[in-house]
Amino acid sequence: MSDQSIAGGGGMPDSWQRLWAPHRMSYLEGENRPLPGNDIACPFCRITKLNDEEALIVARGEQAYVVMNLYPYNAGHLLICTNRHVAELPDLTESERNEVQALTAHAMKVLRKVSRAVGFNVGLNQGSVSGAGVADHFHQHVVPRWAGDANFMPIIGKTKVLPQLLQESRAQLAAGWNQI
Repeated sequence: MSDQSIAGGGGMPDSWQRLWAPHRMSYLEGENRPLPGNDIACPFCRITKLNDEEALIVARGEQAYVVMNLYPYNAGHLLICTNRHVAELPDLTESERNEVQALTAHAMKVLRKVSRAVGFNVGLNQGSVSGAGVADHFHQHVVPRWAGDANFMPIIGKTKVLPQLLQESRAQLAAGWNQI
């Protein structure tokens, strides 16, 4: 058996070449997520009590805030979260919906300027069956995109290479937030 047929040195032999991202397992097992059986408070409620740098909050509105995603799909992946602990879009007040959309639009402008994003995925996962990691607290994803960012790493390797630490991304986005 060749070294190439051993998946990452610790897996079962096969023809796949794998890149391992073991840090994701802690999230999948419930880290920072209020799941049945783990005694974790809602992370989106908890971080509003922290300072912006510690919480990775980019900007705060009156009813919602913008925060770096701890488990990003791409560099600069932001979440627009309501301050109020509600689960789904129909639960929001009209004022909350308006502020979430205004913060989303502004976040896109900032990401275009600061990181030169050329496109975005903006979306909601409503309910745990749809993929929401924190299903009980409303949050909208803003994922910046660039030409060629879907290279072999996420497609073949099922992992993502992020070129910058979250704290550095947060600092740049926060600095650019009021310049737009």
